[in-house]
Amino acid sequence: MQCCRQVFHKVINTYVENFTCQKHLLRFSARGLLPAARTHVDSGKIRVIECNFGFQLMNETYGGPFSLLQMFWGSIAARPMRSSLSVIAIAIQVILVLMIVGLTSGVVSEWGKRVEGVGADILVQPPNSSIFFAFSSAVMPEPLGDQLASVNSVDEVAPTVILTEPKSLVMVYGIDYRRFNALSKGFLFRDGRPFEGPDEVIADDIIAQTRHLQVGSQVSLLNHQFTISGIVAHGKGARYFIPIRTAQEIAGAEKRVSMFYVRSKGDSEGTRLQLAKLFPQYSIRSLAEYVTLMNSSNLPQLRPFTRTMVALGIVISFIVVLLNMHTMVMERTREIGILKALGFSRFDIVRMLLTETLILTLFGAGLGVGLTFLTQVILKQVNPGLTVLISPNWIFSAIVLALVGAAAGAVYPALRAATFDPVVALAYE
Repeated sequence: MQCCRQVFHKVINTYVENFTCQKHLLRFSARGLLPAARTHVDSGKIRVIECNFGFQLMNETYGGPFSLLQMFWGSIAARPMRSSLSVIAIAIQVILVLMIVGLTSGVVSEWGKRVEGVGADILVQPPNSSIFFAFSSAVMPEPLGDQLASVNSVDEVAPTVILTEPKSLVMVYGIDYRRFNALSKGFLFRDGRPFEGPDEVIADDIIAQTRHLQVGSQVSLLNHQFTISGIVAHGKGARYFIPIRTAQEIAGAEKRVSMFYVRSKGDSEGTRLQLAKLFPQYSIRSLAEYVTLMNSSNLPQLRPFTRTMVALGIVISFIVVLLNMHTMVMERTREIGILKALGFSRFDIVRMLLTETLILTLFGAGLGVGLTFLTQVILKQVNPGLTVLISPNWIFSAIVLALVGAAAGAVYPALRAATFDPVVALAYE
């Protein structure tokens, strides 16, 4: 046995010596490798290799040029199940990043447009209030509205009670219909009329389409039964509008409101400064400032959530690629040994394995981006009120993150493969 090992080492050394000058295989055709081996290695040594490793040096050879790309594609195609799982895992990472960011950006952007469509140019809220109206409690005295309206530069004031349906998280406005309607050109009715009784509600066309509501339909909101009196065009802040007295009764906030929408007579910034001077105890923002703040990148409450989801996507890609590459390296130990015996350097081995990972990652990223847009279209059909905003910047970022996670997962197995001893690798079973 010791004698065979010594002979085998001599054979491998002979291979390495003869093919060192041909290590850059792109310059040579594969046809010249085996004839060169037979020229420099005697028949006895070749029989030792055939005896110990169970294969024969065949005369039939591939006559085309050596192609690393063919090797990469052949390796991926030879393991379709594992390659497919890697592609799917990377696609899931891309979908996760794009959908989370797209949903948060879309919801925030769409909400800003709805507030802008109310027709006010100044918002008056309680001190230290959240820019998310869903978290606004009714603590402001309703008579404050008359004080705001008495300012010369103020044209109209609309007190508003903001409630959120706990089951669906849909926003409901309690409004004085006349004053709220006067802020802009008014509600554009698709069907029906304004509410007249305490148990009537106006719905916008988005929520009506989503829930298949019609004028006269019964709807349960805030643990109360309401009748749909009218359906209006969307873009007025909330999805449902109920009488302000009903909203105050439901919230247990008699003569109190959540905020005031204010429309100036033209000079909105001058009016805002005047109101801020007269009522310093309240938070007074211009609508332009509010719309600027309604951006997911400007909201500190959303940053930790977004970063966590992005980090989770990278971890998924890293773990899947690491497991896939580690298993693949173990299965291809003898192949790697042959390549090193033919003159491949450590860098060549690492480059080969990282390139295969790159190909899989690009396939996965492309699949992920495609499925994300498909999901966006489906969600738009199923739930028109749910906005998914996918920006080119985040598409690029998601692809880069997938590449980073995949490369990080492939580095260790690639470096480990590069350190294989050709003799030991060729003897690997």
